[in-house]
Amino acid sequence: MAFESFSAFLVMEGHGPYVWACYGVFFLLMIAMMVWSVRRRMAVIESCRRGYEVGRGGNEQPSARASGASFTRVNVSQD
Repeated sequence: MAFESFSAFLVMEGHGPYVWACYGVFFLLMIAMMVWSVRRRMAVIESCRRGYEVGRGGNEQPSARASGASFTRVNVSQD
């Protein structure tokens, strides 16, 4: 074993506070990123769901300005 005791392992010859602080910051950032990702994913899914409901004849009708473009079907004959 590299350390004489568990307390020596925690102190790491004076470097322990820096090492454990880095581990703490790392894990806090990982948890924050996971929470942010899950919340962002849920927001995107909700936005897609609302867009789908509007497109399927919901109460709200999107305007041409809101969608950014309007499309007209053109029949092309192959002579």
